[in-house]
Amino acid sequence: MNATDKIANVRLFSLNSNPQLASKIADGVGVPLSKAKISHFADGEISVEIEESVRGCEVYVIQSISDPVNTNLMELLIMVDALRRASAASICVVMPYYGYARQDRKARSREPITAKLVADLLEMDKISRLVTIDLHAAQVQGFFDIPVDHLIAAPLFAKYVKDKHLDENVVLVAPDHAGVTMTRRFAEFINAPIAIVDNREDVKHEASLTKISADFVIGDVKGKNAIIIDDIVDTGRRMAMSAEVLKKFGAKNIYGIATHPVLSGNAPEILEHSPIKELIVSNSIAVPEQKHIDKLTIISVANLLAAALMRIHQHQSIDSLFQPLPEKD
Repeated sequence: MNATDKIANVRLFSLNSNPQLASKIADGVGVPLSKAKISHFADGEISVEIEESVRGCEVYVIQSISDPVNTNLMELLIMVDALRRASAASICVVMPYYGYARQDRKARSREPITAKLVADLLEMDKISRLVTIDLHAAQVQGFFDIPVDHLIAAPLFAKYVKDKHLDENVVLVAPDHAGVTMTRRFAEFINAPIAIVDNREDVKHEASLTKISADFVIGDVKGKNAIIIDDIVDTGRRMAMSAEVLKKFGAKNIYGIATHPVLSGNAPEILEHSPIKELIVSNSIAVPEQKHIDKLTIISVANLLAAALMRIHQHQSIDSLFQPLPEKD
């Protein structure tokens, strides 16, 4: 988006989940954030007021469905409704973190599929497109009948790993069997072997675990630098437990990588006291200052999202965003 005549009809809006990331995306795109006022009635109802014309415009709304999850989701739905009624030509939702994605199938009787419900709500709100990063389950894309650009943070993390020489004598570790696909894909960027923590869970959601046990590692980790790969770090228990098992099996240094730092409750404290040497996350979710532990490293996805928006605007392929980043000179 370099030519003024090409970007005059583009509007970028930030809601309240992650204004710092939205500001960096706007800088990367070269379009200032448009003005909107989000306020609350006395009973908590959300009110949105768009403070400039969007008639006939190509609009991008930036909002992660993170804590407070329900408030951020409603802000997004109400904002989209306002934009549609204000005659926006198209509305692309930029959702770095897709909340409610962990219930992506009916695993037990009488359970909801919340990932599909959120997709239905967004489509009923008549959004034109969704841009997101590292969905908890890739098949969530199939819940939509509109274009979904599912970006991956692996190239950014891989570059950091190489720059810090963490890829020497390294093994990438899936914290459970479900994480093998993501770990294997990451391994392709740094040409590394993988291992799996044989994680047994009594219940399916990390947030409500009553018992986790892992007594074995599938693969060779002894004497190696082990990097645990996950899409979300929520309570921190699974990653901390995986680190303990890796230490037991002789891993030399243990690191953690997770795209989305949910970090609920006392997760930072759990991770701070775990064998993990460094936890590397993205800024898809804004991490409050009080949760910034010494082990935490945050890598920005702003340029990745800005590049995607520029390509979408110019009707170009985003395939290059899935490739390894160029090496430093």
